[in-house]
Amino acid sequence: MLKKIAIGVVVLVLIVLGLAAMQPDSFRVQRTIAIKAPPDKILPLISDFHNWTSWSPWEKLDPAMKRTYSGAPKDLGAVYAWEGDDKVGAGRMEITGQAPAKVDIKLDFLKPFESHCQTEFALEPKGELTTVSWTMSGPSDFMTKLMGLVVSMDRMIGKDFETGLANMKAVAEK
Repeated sequence: MLKKIAIGVVVLVLIVLGLAAMQPDSFRVQRTIAIKAPPDKILPLISDFHNWTSWSPWEKLDPAMKRTYSGAPKDLGAVYAWEGDDKVGAGRMEITGQAPAKVDIKLDFLKPFESHCQTEFALEPKGELTTVSWTMSGPSDFMTKLMGLVVSMDRMIGKDFETGLANMKAVAEK
């Protein structure tokens, strides 16, 4: 009887590992919001990491979080690194591309687990509104695929993007 249970457990583990292995090799999370402000009022909220404290959904999770700014003071080449508690972990962002309506950011998570992603903010003016799209994409390593069987990256991060964009809207529309 014990042998049958052990074989059943092994088969179940192999099925879960097989399902994880079949998950996509990359992920993409995107959220969009319309803000009643011109792009030139919104762009500095994104391209100057000092302004992220006013809208980022993660900034208030750890009041003792250590922040380091380096590279350019803002825009292309600006670097922001953080180290905090288990809620925020540790990581680094660098603005790697910028146009009048777009900011590309290289995002490196270091703790609680290492991960490397690309983030893009795209701004599209439409009359008195600007549509802001926040997109994060990156590779799905095996652990990400395994976690994806329980909760997708979209479900894990999507709500934070929605909160951040709502905060950004509130700041930009003041």
